Amino acid sequence: MKTVKKVANRLVELCRNGQFDTAENELYANSILSLEPDGTPSHRIEGIEGKREKSKQFTEMTEAIHAIEVSDPIIADNYFAVTMKLDMTMKGAGRTTMEEICVYEVDNGKIVTERFFFSPTPQEV
Repeated sequence: MKTVKKVANRLVELCRNGQFDTAENELYANSILSLEPDGTPSHRIEGIEGKREKSKQFTEMTEAIHAIEVSDPIIADNYFAVTMKLDMTMKGAGRTTMEEICVYEVDNGKIVTERFFFSPTPQEV
């Protein structure tokens, strides 16, 4: 069984390298619950297939990712949090910076809940 620290460090490593699909396949539980701020299209997604579809839609909306910054994780009990900053160009929307706080819950070595806190309107670069 993976510890929360190992899961957290692996997620950070994969995200820093832009390997979001690998993170999903390797670290997420089939029953994942993904939560975003109210008013976002993907406010509540349940299950790994829904999470994969959400990721696919995000990728399809993205023209380019210029830089990714992910903090080291802060760990407490079965939870960890990181900050993430993406410098990206969205199709039809231009270049923006998206900053968020990401909170994860780990059970049995897998991420079972992820929750993102961000402003629904990214800042222009």
